[in-house]
Amino acid sequence: MTANRRVLLISGSLRAESTNSALVRTAREVAPSGVDAVVFDGLGRLPHFNPDEDHEPLPPAVVELRAAIDAADAVLLSTPEYAGALPGSFKNLLDWTVGGVETSEKPVAWINASANPGGAAKAHQSLRVVLGYTGADVVDAACVHVGVARDAVGPDGLIADPDVRKGITAALTALAEAIRVTHP
Repeated sequence: MTANRRVLLISGSLRAESTNSALVRTAREVAPSGVDAVVFDGLGRLPHFNPDEDHEPLPPAVVELRAAIDAADAVLLSTPEYAGALPGSFKNLLDWTVGGVETSEKPVAWINASANPGGAAKAHQSLRVVLGYTGADVVDAACVHVGVARDAVGPDGLIADPDVRKGITAALTALAEAIRVTHP
């Protein structure tokens, strides 16, 4: 019997009504059998990145982030694009991962939740570059677009649309397969 694989889900948005955050919450709910999907909700608690502070003792929020990534078998991200790039708070999170080794060779993917099929393209290009610096293993088969309209998020903060849920489950399944192949 194979142990469940842990996938850390991270939204790149601080907006209360973010479709990206709704997507990661929904991913936790629709994770396929064998996948424990855990949402990281500490984005807003991270201090501004300063390379002079990237040493022991690390700020507690950074310790929490790095421990969550380290405990995961893979990471699934969902981020919007602001002004043609990654949102500053999310880039800040990524900057805190550069000095650690937690993402090195770890399977990582992202879901584009933009309602516009071409939306967030520059953010995802930038994300691929940053993940290259951290040594992450980008799983292209799990990097997908599942457009989420703002009105698709229910009062419970989840997405009920079956096509969106199917897309999220497919991405998680591809990520789980990558874990199985690269980290048996």
